[in-house]
Amino acid sequence: MAPHIISAVKGAEVDVIKPVRALISVSDKTGIVDLAKFLSEQGCELLSTGGTAAAIRKAGLECKDVSEHTQSPECLDGRVKTLHPKIHGGILAVRGNAQHEQDMADNGIGAIDITIVNLYAFEATVAKGGEFAECIENIDIGGPSMVRSTAKNHAFTTIVTSPEQYQEVIDSIKEKGGTTLALRKRFAARAFATTAAYDSAIASYFSNQLGTEAPVVTKVYKPEYPLKYGCNPQQKPAGILSGMGKELPFSVVNGKPGYINLLDAAGAYQLVKELKDATGIAAATSFKHCSPAGCALAVPLTPTECQAYEVTEADAAALTPAALAYVRARNADPMCSFGDFAAISEIVDKDTAMYLKKEVSDGIIAAGYTDEAVEILSQKKSGNFIILKATEGYTPPNEEYREVWGMTMMQKRNDVIVSNEHVKDENVVTKRKIDDEVKRDMILASITLKYTQSNSVGFAKGGQMIGIGAGQQSRVDCVKLAGRKVCTWALRQHPDVLALKFKEGSKRQDRVNARVRYIEGDFTAEEKTRWEANFAEVPKPLTAEAKAEYMAAFNGVVLSSDAFFPFRDNLDHASKYGVEYIVQPGGSVADKGITECADEYNMAMAMTGVRLFHH
Repeated sequence: MAPHIISAVKGAEVDVIKPVRALISVSDKTGIVDLAKFLSEQGCELLSTGGTAAAIRKAGLECKDVSEHTQSPECLDGRVKTLHPKIHGGILAVRGNAQHEQDMADNGIGAIDITIVNLYAFEATVAKGGEFAECIENIDIGGPSMVRSTAKNHAFTTIVTSPEQYQEVIDSIKEKGGTTLALRKRFAARAFATTAAYDSAIASYFSNQLGTEAPVVTKVYKPEYPLKYGCNPQQKPAGILSGMGKELPFSVVNGKPGYINLLDAAGAYQLVKELKDATGIAAATSFKHCSPAGCALAVPLTPTECQAYEVTEADAAALTPAALAYVRARNADPMCSFGDFAAISEIVDKDTAMYLKKEVSDGIIAAGYTDEAVEILSQKKSGNFIILKATEGYTPPNEEYREVWGMTMMQKRNDVIVSNEHVKDENVVTKRKIDDEVKRDMILASITLKYTQSNSVGFAKGGQMIGIGAGQQSRVDCVKLAGRKVCTWALRQHPDVLALKFKEGSKRQDRVNARVRYIEGDFTAEEKTRWEANFAEVPKPLTAEAKAEYMAAFNGVVLSSDAFFPFRDNLDHASKYGVEYIVQPGGSVADKGITECADEYNMAMAMTGVRLFHH
């Protein structure tokens, strides 16, 4: 074929260019044969190298080797294949530039109109634990050079760097007769981001090898979609980005999630997934403002819990594990769960969707959904209920980066999952020991705190969190805050609370709120009048003596702390809430005194050695 030159006005941009010669060199061969076949059918000459050329020829297509095109053999074990004037000249020539056209004619350079390249899998080699020399050998040189050259000359050439772009190229040629300038500009922007991310991965690898001597760390992000605003309406613009070449940990099934929704979804799903991995039991959580309001495992409900949660015993017996876990999670603290973001470790089924349908909730993230569940949940909030599906097999990066006030902080991801290994018998430091059910609740409480804003403590009983104290500067204040929630949870099962007679047609959330206020009892005169309007029969007050008597018999509670207890006042206060078991990291000079305090109260205490601060 004669040298191919497209005529154009010097310096002008050409809108639609039909590819006449394509250069193809891909490591990921997904869909490449179909694209090559289409280009060939359009009369486009195919140039290629190595395995890509073999794959194209195997499909029965004509394909010229790059070495034949350049009249220069590959050399240096394939390190030099495309680094040649007939390649880069064909890519970089400005169409319509008389000098460029003369140079091309003098040197036998034919124009290359479309370059289809994806790069050596450097990161995959690193991830497999390749030796340093092997990783270095997998640094692509020719590929990024072709990508950058084509992207620079996007006024006349098309750079394609991902299989996901192939169909858009095909559609453009079918509809427009070639690639449009708008498409070429977009693809060029993507191409430069691709090479930046590639170089970033190599730079990061070298930095990790050098340790503290690392000269620079680079990160490249791809905008995925914009958000209405950030944490507050005045914080615009806002959006979600992914690491270049990386997938997001979720996909949107329905609705438009906001900034805080996605922060809640991220913490919530990690929490339930780790609980399922650690216990083998379905898990659910009810998240609000970056901390769990409730969290639970699919442990059967007691008859009294059924009454308190407004679930008939027959319905409770029929609940699937996903539904059961969420019923428990939502009822840990139903006032705080109002307007929550739910997460479930399982496939969400009809049962779970029907339960969630009647609750005031912003959205859910789960392992997946049945078609029935999606149909039911999509109707919530006038069709705006947020449904996110967790990406199956998603592996988060080992390092986390966070930008705050012009600083970028980096840390290793907290990938420790508290398990039976952390609460084994050897880790119990008190005279009293623990059984398997207690270990289960210790794991539940500890993993819950891993995703709770610190300082934090949590109380668990029967496979369910029943009180969470988050974000307090003083640890004993965490205990007091969570302890108050424990009292409320327990007293919701008091006979007088279960016997409350509400007016016919009262709303579920109004009943929830009225019960809590009945337990608290600290009404203003105006509030009491409005509270009494909820009832067909106004109840007598729940006296302090009645509450104290009920709580005195309350026991079997596990208390977890995200860091060590510095003073015994934490245990002294916890003893008021039926705490018999404690799990904490330990590691304080006060450990001996705290252990002695636990023994005084006949509490069993395990020390995991794992601090779980979360900020």
